[in-house]
Amino acid sequence: MRRLGQRLAAAWFSLGPRYLPFADIATPDLPLSRLLRLSLFQISVGMTLVLLVGTLNRVMIVELGLPATVVGVMIALPLLFAPFRALIGHKSDTHHCELGWRRVPFIWKGTLLQFGGFAIMPFALLVLAGMGDAQRAPLWIGQAAAALAFLLVGAGAHIVQTAGLALATDLTPPESHPKVVGLMYVTLLVGMMVSALVFGMALADFSPGRLVQVIQGAAVCAIVLNAVAMWKQEPRRRHQSQTVRAPDPTFRESWATFCESEHAVRRLVIVGLGTMAFGMADVLLEPYGGQVLNWSVSATTKLTALLALGGLLGFAYASHALRPGSSPYSLAQTGALIGLPAFGLVIIAGPLGQDGLFLIGNLLIGFGAAIFGHATLTATMNSAPKEQAGLALGAWGAVQATAAGIALAMSGTMRDLINLAVGTTGEVWGMATVAIGYIAVYALEIALLVVTIVALFPLMHRAQRGFRHESAGSPELAFTDGMKAIDTEER
Repeated sequence: MRRLGQRLAAAWFSLGPRYLPFADIATPDLPLSRLLRLSLFQISVGMTLVLLVGTLNRVMIVELGLPATVVGVMIALPLLFAPFRALIGHKSDTHHCELGWRRVPFIWKGTLLQFGGFAIMPFALLVLAGMGDAQRAPLWIGQAAAALAFLLVGAGAHIVQTAGLALATDLTPPESHPKVVGLMYVTLLVGMMVSALVFGMALADFSPGRLVQVIQGAAVCAIVLNAVAMWKQEPRRRHQSQTVRAPDPTFRESWATFCESEHAVRRLVIVGLGTMAFGMADVLLEPYGGQVLNWSVSATTKLTALLALGGLLGFAYASHALRPGSSPYSLAQTGALIGLPAFGLVIIAGPLGQDGLFLIGNLLIGFGAAIFGHATLTATMNSAPKEQAGLALGAWGAVQATAAGIALAMSGTMRDLINLAVGTTGEVWGMATVAIGYIAVYALEIALLVVTIVALFPLMHRAQRGFRHESAGSPELAFTDGMKAIDTEER
């Protein structure tokens, strides 16, 4: 019986690296349990995104009766901190702590900002809405407090994610970066989906007291998750506080050095273009289904789950496809190419009245966007010098978040202006005029994807030349790596 148990255990461990998700990232020095614990900071970030953009968006407009303009400004405030992610990354690269840490102090500071913003947010919203005894308070107090709360929460989430991803880069070897990116973003999506369900159930019977409890519960969850995530993760460098150090480069000097690396600026431009191309549709897909395809509210709500499913499939595929020797730029181009037919299906679904094409298009949008995001982040992690990992990841996050915010603002404004010009009744070219604004935005997204695909070609050719040169210059190494790859596949 004991032998049978040993055989079953050996069979299970042999299956792990092949079939268990991300099990092959683990090493004796960095077990999978430690990586999963580190990824908990992404759950807190996902919970924050859902609460700000999803749950509170609806609560402030419907239950609290706030004007949509005020709500839009509040939700946009966290994006004001996005451009500073590069500076935060640089600071975490050069930070010297008496305890020998670089990343952990920033994760903790970001956590405290999240907690502080969540702590004052519910009462600020009640004052802003003038509910109950809060009617006696001046309106400007509610506006200022709510703005401060949203800004603190957004700044904290940006700091936590920037420093957390930089710490993950420090702990893992370059060949494991694709798997690490997949793990981190799958955790982010899981956190978003679970928190959305929890917030929905908790606020089913809405009351001001319940709103306070939910937001304060999110504050406690954020501080607990982030504390557990960073516990005993970063090695301490005690010698830093005992030796005389050379002066650290300023942010301007580090940024100049970063931009001098080959194609650094091109990579950031590609990230911005691709993010805008996929992100402009985020706020328009559900209204498109309701106004053009005449779907119910419950039916359009399921589109968010469909996009998330496409994202999970995209991250899983990208983690599998990015093997040693493969180019993340080729995979990024694949993600952009998938977006072309995806938006094409969404466009023709309206005039043809084909709900199935619209669903397939939504799934492919999530799939292509996840592949593109995974590939560009992996390329950033691989190309970042070890002493500039935080700066590189911060620059990626700053461009990505800023481009997403600009895309959301542009898409809604563009749709409204075009529909105002053509009207919302009648038909144009055999389709309802209300669909013209949506289709124009989707067509712009296709154009941005084409520009992104073209901009990726120089990076792809450079990566292919570098790989051929490395293999030709070291045939023994290439043969050894090939044998290792074959042996891994067989196992």
